[in-house]
Amino acid sequence: MKRIVLIYGLIAGTIVGGMFAVTAPLWQNGTITFDNGMWVGYATMVIALSLIFFGIKSYRDNHSGGAISFGTAFKVGILIALIASLLYCIAWEICYNTLYPNFMEMAAQYKQATMKNSGATAQEIAKTMAEFQESAESYKNPLVRFAFTLMEIFPVGVVISLISAALLRKKEFLPAD
Repeated sequence: MKRIVLIYGLIAGTIVGGMFAVTAPLWQNGTITFDNGMWVGYATMVIALSLIFFGIKSYRDNHSGGAISFGTAFKVGILIALIASLLYCIAWEICYNTLYPNFMEMAAQYKQATMKNSGATAQEIAKTMAEFQESAESYKNPLVRFAFTLMEIFPVGVVISLISAALLRKKEFLPAD
């Protein structure tokens, strides 16, 4: 199990973490914005974390004689998700400190412009921006930032692990041969 979890977790983590570097030029030229960046990010997560399914299937077919319990399948999936999530967090830390050092300032500008364009009052904007500044201040702490980043990806991995474990516990579902 350890080998499969490591292989699939490292591949998934490399894909999802590597996307920060791949998308950096698109972010800088404005192709990826705050408006569509979330969709790009979560689509990348789902694609990379789909390796959870293949890792569980590989374990079931090659190490469990074609059968696996939900619990064992979920364990394989969640471990793959954990490795991928940790790599994602490490990649964000590197990118945040090198490629995106002014990320929070850009996010604040975007939030303020969005509120202005939606017709928010000056009072509402000021209140929201004060709250945002509090969050931005706590985001300077690497442990807080790591926790926030982990909470972006890990729940996606949990959901994919649950779905994959539910499907692959059935011997008839995509049998080995």
